[in-house]
Amino acid sequence: MSKKIELIAIGSSTGGVEALAAILTKLHPPLPPIVIVQHIPAGFSKMFADRMNKECALTVKEGEDGEVIKPNHVYIAPGGIHMKLIQSPQGLHIRCFMAPPVHSCRPAVDVLFFSVAELVGAASLGVILTGIGKDGAAGLLAMKKKGAYTLGQDEATSAVYGMPKSAFECGAVLKQMPLQGMPLAITSLANKTQ
Repeated sequence: MSKKIELIAIGSSTGGVEALAAILTKLHPPLPPIVIVQHIPAGFSKMFADRMNKECALTVKEGEDGEVIKPNHVYIAPGGIHMKLIQSPQGLHIRCFMAPPVHSCRPAVDVLFFSVAELVGAASLGVILTGIGKDGAAGLLAMKKKGAYTLGQDEATSAVYGMPKSAFECGAVLKQMPLQGMPLAITSLANKTQ
């Protein structure tokens, strides 16, 4: 990894709400924008974002179609809707859209991760957390192939070691670690200046 981190992308599913809370409440500015896909039903994503916004030093909100992402902000994909990034002259925007589920999931982690790989590449940090299935593995691998640093939650601290296992087994994870080590790893990687 040689570029400064300009974006952090996180994917999670079963057990992810608790895992995300454990990470987000320990993060502090300055940090690049953070985009998250958590498999969650429509309506619950905003409740979760609002709760995290009260408990976190960063600004946490549900992602809205068309908004430009900003440092020290966390954007959680709306439940039941895919979220990806698009580039414009103003910077990176969130795009929320309806499309068929991917890996039976909507929002799908892969949809977000593939857009991060394409638009941010080596200047991104990818994190895959607890969850059932394999959503996010292919997208995280695409990010890694573009030079992104990638982290995966270990089996011992995962509620369900499905998504992190799939990502690890396909070679998408550069470093696997326990959940409690994630906040420090994310912070130190994001604040490297080389």
